[in-house]
Amino acid sequence: MSSSPFLRLPAPRPRIALPWVGIAAVLLAVAVSLSDTWHSVELRIYDALMVMTAPNRVGLPITIIGIDEASFAHLKLQWPWPRSLHARLLDKLTEAGVAVAAFDVVFAEPSDGTDDQAFAAAIRRNGNVVLAADTNYRETGATRQWLRVDPLPLFTNAGAMPGLASVQIDPDGILRQVPAARDAFWSQILKALEKRSPGVVATSEATPGLLIRYLGGPHTFTYIPYYQMLEPEKFLSANWKRFLKDNIVIIGRDLNSTTDVGSAQSDMFQTPFFSASHELMPGPEVQANLVASMASGAVLRRTSKSTTLLLTLMTGCLSVLLMRRWTPVRSSLIGAALVILVAAVEYGLFYGPLVWLPAGGAALAVVFTYLAQGGVAYSTELRQRRQIRLAFEKYVAPAVVEQIVTRTEFLRPGGKRQELTLLFTDLAGFTSIAEGMDAAEVANLLNRHLGEMTEIILRHQGTVDKFIGDAVMAFWGAPVADPDQSLHALEAAIEMQRKVAAMRADVLAAGGPELMMRVGIHRGECIVGNMGGDNRFDYTAIGDTVNLASRLEGANKVYGTEILLSDAVATALAGRARLRPVDTVRVKGKQFGIAISTPCEDERLIALSKSALDAYRQGDWSTAWERWQAVLIYRGEDVVAQLFLSRLRLWQQNGWPKSWDGISTLETK
Repeated sequence: MSSSPFLRLPAPRPRIALPWVGIAAVLLAVAVSLSDTWHSVELRIYDALMVMTAPNRVGLPITIIGIDEASFAHLKLQWPWPRSLHARLLDKLTEAGVAVAAFDVVFAEPSDGTDDQAFAAAIRRNGNVVLAADTNYRETGATRQWLRVDPLPLFTNAGAMPGLASVQIDPDGILRQVPAARDAFWSQILKALEKRSPGVVATSEATPGLLIRYLGGPHTFTYIPYYQMLEPEKFLSANWKRFLKDNIVIIGRDLNSTTDVGSAQSDMFQTPFFSASHELMPGPEVQANLVASMASGAVLRRTSKSTTLLLTLMTGCLSVLLMRRWTPVRSSLIGAALVILVAAVEYGLFYGPLVWLPAGGAALAVVFTYLAQGGVAYSTELRQRRQIRLAFEKYVAPAVVEQIVTRTEFLRPGGKRQELTLLFTDLAGFTSIAEGMDAAEVANLLNRHLGEMTEIILRHQGTVDKFIGDAVMAFWGAPVADPDQSLHALEAAIEMQRKVAAMRADVLAAGGPELMMRVGIHRGECIVGNMGGDNRFDYTAIGDTVNLASRLEGANKVYGTEILLSDAVATALAGRARLRPVDTVRVKGKQFGIAISTPCEDERLIALSKSALDAYRQGDWSTAWERWQAVLIYRGEDVVAQLFLSRLRLWQQNGWPKSWDGISTLETK
């Protein structure tokens, strides 16, 4: 029989996603990246980078003395503590020879005169003390203003340097920015250090927009409770003076819950480490991070918005170029590679030169391009497949065309009951295979396969009912009666498998995928005829026989066979074909069992399988085990024998069936 004209239709050419679709996706990504919502996403990425790249070690000798719960409990004093106590602490630090003593506490109001004089004298003796200043918001009936609160003149006249300890919190509550005031607390500490040890400080000035380079999460720095520093000989090691010599010492609150609740909450901050550790960082440790990073020059700088925008545009345009021929696997790999590349650039700049280049927008451009061009490619492929399917639906057996021409009742809706032999085929895993191929390649492969299967079916007097993707439904016995319908169906199935094997070798040789086909055959009563309407011709068969034939096709997956046929087909063949018994199965939705078999030319294998299956159906498990072992010995790697031995082994471990009817229940589609 000559090839159908349809099979000579030119294969659809590959479609390229229009450039403007990808460009529109890139522009959308740019718009999203400029939004406040996306800025918060970039900040989360920044926090993650900070946690990943933090050295978790301190290069400078910085010690924190904490006004903490343990000190409150030991001293049994309410806040504010007597300033004579701070004088004692400061004298101990002076005795140890610290480089700078910085109190992250605002001493703005006078207290007991004697205590204040004692603290001023201790400041004078030390000679390198920094005291915190702050800003307070005050609102009256006439004014609203921020007022600076400085230490008492008594203390500054004694030589203390005031430093503004105020910090700027980002809108999401995280402290990231370096305070840029000329007399910021951290800056005054470094100026005091420079006075003590000239040339050790990289910079004591900051420009707006610099970001804090945290050395680690809370409690990274050396920490001493306040009360222990009052009596270091008792609580610290014998060489405490040597340990503290030339240290920068920052004294401040480290309180989670005390009677001084307001002060505790005002001096605890969320940092980039908060989402990971859920710990707040005390104010003194924030200042310690500022001192350490600024002293060494290890401060983070953010790139300009124009640089970030340029990265997003360049990455997006590169995505459009590389994904112009979109396929799921190739484009996914390209997209993943681009996202990894921009992430590596952001990480490398953050870790090395301490530059933050927000790259989330660039990654977003890659994702948007992938989705946009993938959507275009997917819709194009769907259109191509629909065109192929519509063309094949017009292709029917010549016998059907002849019947329509001579018998006009075929043009009317309706059907009649008739015994048919149904055949279903399906290419194993074709959906996954198609996803890794260009749409044109899918169409070419599908055209060849379905065309050759159709020719074989027609040559064996069958009727091609329909194509369902890569699957074929065909039947024998209508519209022209065929007394040998089951034999013709089996012969067609065997020849179809030979053709698929030949095509598989050709496709593999050309670098294509490995094609495997399954076939199910069943015989029974169906309703066959025109099931559409006056405006739609669809000559087809419906009924339970159709469903069962489809289920037998799926059952091949369980038994590792290529063709499975029902007992109704085997009975109709009446010994005109050699068949190997496979099992008796109860398919999904059925109550009764169906004996299934597969074509086989090996007489010994047929006999061995029949003997083993008889013992299995009778529940003679030990005999069944021996006989299936014999099958496996005779034919190594036999999937059917392996399946039964696996069942017997499982039952031996978990218990034999209590009521056995010799039927295996299958959950196939």
